[in-house]
Amino acid sequence: MTGGQPVRVVIAGGGTAGWISACALSRQLGRLVEVTLVESDAIPTIGVGEATIPTARSFHEYLRIDERLFMSATGATFKLGIRFDDWGALGESYMHSFGTFEMRNWVAEFQHFWLEGRDRGAVHPIGAYCLEHEAALAGKFTTAGKPNLNYAYHLDAGRYAAFLRAIAERDGARRVEGRIATVEQHTETGDIAALLLESGERIEGDLFIDCTGFRALLIGKTLGVGYQDWSHWLPTDGAWAVQTEATEQPLPYTLAAAHEAGWQWRIPLQHRTGNGLVFASDYLEVEEAREKLLTNIAGEAVSDPRLIRFETGRRATMWSKNCIALGLSSGFIEPLESTSIHLIMSGVTRLIQLFPFGGEMQSLRRRWNALADYELEHVRDFVILHYHLTKRADSEFWRSRAAMDIPATLKARLENFTEHAQAWQDAHELFRTESWLYVMLGQGLMPRHWHRLAGLMDDKRLIGILAQQRDAISSRVAEMPAHGQFIASYAAAR
Repeated sequence: MTGGQPVRVVIAGGGTAGWISACALSRQLGRLVEVTLVESDAIPTIGVGEATIPTARSFHEYLRIDERLFMSATGATFKLGIRFDDWGALGESYMHSFGTFEMRNWVAEFQHFWLEGRDRGAVHPIGAYCLEHEAALAGKFTTAGKPNLNYAYHLDAGRYAAFLRAIAERDGARRVEGRIATVEQHTETGDIAALLLESGERIEGDLFIDCTGFRALLIGKTLGVGYQDWSHWLPTDGAWAVQTEATEQPLPYTLAAAHEAGWQWRIPLQHRTGNGLVFASDYLEVEEAREKLLTNIAGEAVSDPRLIRFETGRRATMWSKNCIALGLSSGFIEPLESTSIHLIMSGVTRLIQLFPFGGEMQSLRRRWNALADYELEHVRDFVILHYHLTKRADSEFWRSRAAMDIPATLKARLENFTEHAQAWQDAHELFRTESWLYVMLGQGLMPRHWHRLAGLMDDKRLIGILAQQRDAISSRVAEMPAHGQFIASYAAAR
């Protein structure tokens, strides 16, 4: 990778991971790279990662993707958060919204003021002070007005891959149809040298990206990088997925409804609804899970139920030698908080920042891996939180999750919040302080103490400011159009 020649990047596998990678590299690095993507139409993609988080918007802006064209092409809808039913206790529901709270300063975050107001008996539920939370519950949406809503998307994964492919190919990426027969390695270094296809074509490269899904053909089968199993914390290992006709106007949030051995998702698109049931096979038989899904969907199925088996965990190293694993080949944290697409986008963005243009890549590889490890473990802890912080005792699955030993990093967060209402987002962490608050408070964890700065405010000032914020949010939401109505005028599906 020297001499001023383009770096030959070979992507093994297409789907969402492959085409996100090809699109980002081609668009951002231009003639500095020569991107070739190898995929086979005969190999199906998983294609159920249909919900995103707000970082997807930043990524699209980074790639100069027109929002209306993207939404129209993929049948996308807007997403303001995730509604969790029956997680803390049966019959309880809360919203993890993507918004922030206005009342805060460098000493104390909003929860301290809210807890002080609660102690004085004069506050509404915490979501009432967040614009996105209230708009989601009301089924409203708009891109107009200030402050802007913070949002993500629901999208059709198959259409999304095709949309990105068109951009990548216009920017110079080359697609090669074919199945990989052999992965060739350099004799001395063990680096990957080329992909030999069943057709006999040989694809040489300098840098390889493994997007072959759970097969992990390059990182796992060829380079022998091991897998760290996290199923002792997250024992769900299967999901049934089915698509149904849309029976109502799409709501601007994902639904995650817990059941006795996992949870069920509902993702509203413009042209259909995505449904799936995640389960732990040690607690629920595969066919029972299938029947549970099919008896809890609305509208006629437009696809056959598809079973996806997985093991929650990660590769011991996600960048090994000259191969980087992105997407399912790098590991999998179950889809509860819609992080799969984000982790692909984050990984390829990090690669562009730390791209190996020449010389020894060891230091870049070490830095990339360290950042990836930190990010993934933070996401892992946040997902574990949902399972561990439950009052449910109606099944062995939930009793085991409440009693499990959790990572020390998560234990420290829970102790800080329980005792002192402290929550935070460190550098390189994905989830905001507000995200932790929504889940911890939503599932019934109420702090014993909080920062007493708010105690310096008298009742009139504290209660008045909180009431003023809530009234401003209510007025703004009342003026917004219905979510489905706004989409129809903004970016109707083609």
